[in-house]
Amino acid sequence: MYRIAVTEDNAINRNVFLQKAREMPDTKLVFVAIEGNDCLEQLKGLPHTHLPQVIFMDLEMPKMDGIETIQIAKSLYPNIHFIVLTVFDDDDKIFEAIKAGASGYLLKHEPATVLQEALINVIETGGAPMSPAIARKTLKLLSGAQTQASNPNENNFPEFITEREKEILKHTINGWDAKRISSELNVSVLTVRKHIANIYEKLHVSSKAQIISLAHKNKWL
Repeated sequence: MYRIAVTEDNAINRNVFLQKAREMPDTKLVFVAIEGNDCLEQLKGLPHTHLPQVIFMDLEMPKMDGIETIQIAKSLYPNIHFIVLTVFDDDDKIFEAIKAGASGYLLKHEPATVLQEALINVIETGGAPMSPAIARKTLKLLSGAQTQASNPNENNFPEFITEREKEILKHTINGWDAKRISSELNVSVLTVRKHIANIYEKLHVSSKAQIISLAHKNKWL
């Protein structure tokens, strides 16, 4: 029995997916999330043996979009596969989703049989299923990327982390306590602790050890 979940903010699209899920044999729907934060919260409450193997993920959502959700969730739950469900107008975000850790990229109008084949593909063979139109766009993106030099020192902090939070996060990762950070940045210890609390909430972590683990996995150092 394959365990799946879906994250989709649009009620109509959710209902369409649920109808398709009912047509997929040997598949159990673990949960339905309405946006990224909801997805992470529902994952947090599940025992390891009940986690979904595949999460079908929308991209355009309020509060936390699909790319940010995948980036954080892959760091916390590396064994979960994410298959993006999108409309063709979202093709400019293909590369970002793949870099965040998406295993596949399908158009929303694909039938249940294609969704079933995709989840089996990623679980059983580690494949990267894509709708044909998306695959063609991806090849163009990859071809263009090969002509650009990469910057090895560029960090990959999520966009929702502010510049001040990035400063504090870097110092935290390097082992500094709140008092030392406050002295370095010339702000109060209380302000530093408030920023740290905001960082923990945004990244859905509860300890410095988890922050450091995320930093290493995402090469934020």
